[in-house]
Amino acid sequence: MSVLTRILLCLMLLLTGAAQAHKPSDSYLALNVAAGQLSGRWDIALRDLDFAIGLDADGDGAITWGELRARHAEIAGYAAARLVVSLDGQTCTLQVGAQQVDRHTDGAYSVLPLQLGCPAAGASSRIDIAYTLFAELDPQHRGLLALTVDGTTRTAILGPHDAHQGFELRSASRLEQALHFLRDGIWHIWIGFDHILFLLALLLPAVGHWPRAGASWQPVSRFSQAFWDVLRVVTAFTVAHSITLSLATLELVTLPSRWVESAIAASVVLAALNNIWPLFHRGRWMVAFAFGLVHGFGFASVLGDLGLPQGALVLALLGFNVGVELGQLVIVAAFLPLAYTLRRGGFYRHAVLHGGSLLIAAVAAAWLVERVFDLAFMPF
Repeated sequence: MSVLTRILLCLMLLLTGAAQAHKPSDSYLALNVAAGQLSGRWDIALRDLDFAIGLDADGDGAITWGELRARHAEIAGYAAARLVVSLDGQTCTLQVGAQQVDRHTDGAYSVLPLQLGCPAAGASSRIDIAYTLFAELDPQHRGLLALTVDGTTRTAILGPHDAHQGFELRSASRLEQALHFLRDGIWHIWIGFDHILFLLALLLPAVGHWPRAGASWQPVSRFSQAFWDVLRVVTAFTVAHSITLSLATLELVTLPSRWVESAIAASVVLAALNNIWPLFHRGRWMVAFAFGLVHGFGFASVLGDLGLPQGALVLALLGFNVGVELGQLVIVAAFLPLAYTLRRGGFYRHAVLHGGSLLIAAVAAAWLVERVFDLAFMPF
């Protein structure tokens, strides 16, 4: 088996894994430190809890308030066993309050009010968090943490990749807060499989061109040709999603999550199919801009669901958006030189460009069907 064939098989395995985890499982953990005392709130998706411990008692596909309330003690115990908070090296006791329900952009969530029994927190105290929720069930699960200390909020992403994190409780500077949001943006693009596949669909043909309508794809003769084409495409995508990310985060424009996620999947399908049956020969940057507007609403869902205070929104928006761009640039920097090196062979044209685009389109089509015909909706 050749090295190139192995690369293609690895790509197929990666995309197959992405198809199974197209929409990351998230919980939202908000911890607040005020006057030396800790309290919090933990929002966990009902669909994830149902998968883990089974909430739908009658098996009718809908979780009622009665079913949820009847299992509250089990939900609280399951969650509390997977969260350990320590202050200055001493483990805090964790008490879960009465069952509540809230709705995020992607569905209904169980809301667990938290009271933490800890030593009094001082300005030099350190809080450590060990987070293992759903670690044994879903390696892609994330706990989106919003830690507020005397009115100043910082964020972090918890999960199997980084289950133990520590924070100094002194007030974070503006720069430190921005760096937290920047890191979140980078991580979000790297685990956002639909965004990655859309970007790859745009990058695959960049090391070649269609000389005219109806002609076959031809490799470029110079790296600069591919570089400037990628620059136009990535810039258009960046400008577009920055616009809608800002509008959605500032709550100037809001769209239902199901519509946004379905439109994102459709954009991946169309971008991939355009590589095989090109409708846009020289205007791919316009395609990137148009669909980038949709992807921006998808990026905004993370910031919106964190429930950040108004004072932190602009800083979060700036840091998160820069992080997304840096994450994109890393993908481009890794992909473009390799694609340019392989561009002249039949392997690239047939296996990578056409085969890869078909595979991307098939994965995204499966997402589209799942998102349009969502049968996991839970009415309350």
